[in-house]
Amino acid sequence: MRNSGLPEPRGEHGAGPHDDPLDGAVWRLRSRACWEDAAALLAPRAAHEAGPALRRAAVLAERCVFTGRGWQAAEDALRSAEALATDDEERGAAACERGHLAYAATLLGVRDRADEARSALGRAAALLARDSPTRPLLHFRRGLIAQHLSDNPSDATAAFERAHAGASARGQRLLTSFTWRHVAAMAEHDGRLAEARYGFAESLRIREELGYLVGIAPALASLAAVLPDPQEAARLRAEAGRLVRLLGGVPTWLAPRLTPTPGPDRPAETD
Repeated sequence: MRNSGLPEPRGEHGAGPHDDPLDGAVWRLRSRACWEDAAALLAPRAAHEAGPALRRAAVLAERCVFTGRGWQAAEDALRSAEALATDDEERGAAACERGHLAYAATLLGVRDRADEARSALGRAAALLARDSPTRPLLHFRRGLIAQHLSDNPSDATAAFERAHAGASARGQRLLTSFTWRHVAAMAEHDGRLAEARYGFAESLRIREELGYLVGIAPALASLAAVLPDPQEAARLRAEAGRLVRLLGGVPTWLAPRLTPTPGPDRPAETD
């Protein structure tokens, strides 16, 4: 079945014996913050196939989220994917990706595109079948908007829980890591710290098992923020800092959180 944007990794190193070797290579590169290289691998097929074009757009959008750079390249790739879409599933998946890119640009202060983000995700909801494999991702991204742009914790929690149930049922493990992370963030917001610790730990566990290196430092930092043991929290933040340095300063927005005393006013989580 087709999924929106980036393929779910499979197997120990992100590719199973029956998977497209291209998807496996793209997964290994993007998980190590090599988004330009991953996009270059997809470029030949992305020129005339809707699926690879959307995956390329999603790779470049992910670079924007983690680095705050490359917006025009992501926009260009997304327009190409939209032009190649031929059915409602592909059009809905492209709309879901556009909503996410607009959300990220708004959250990171590049340009206020909140209305565009909401409109695009609404269009995706109208296009995608109720049993579409993209539905869990759509729920997740609507939750992000409710959490960070609309400041509506109850809607955010409901959307994240729907996304979590759908991703878990479909075996979408990377998305399940993201949903655990944001379900935990909402529990932290409500002061349910034991639930928050569990959710953040599950998100970290899945990322480590998948080898999603670029996402491990944010997961470590989030878990550190809700640990009762200051020494253990400091150890996790130090490990997060080491990983950020290893990846050349990525994610760029994480550094302010890697301080000895985390607090509730730390920067919004974009991943």
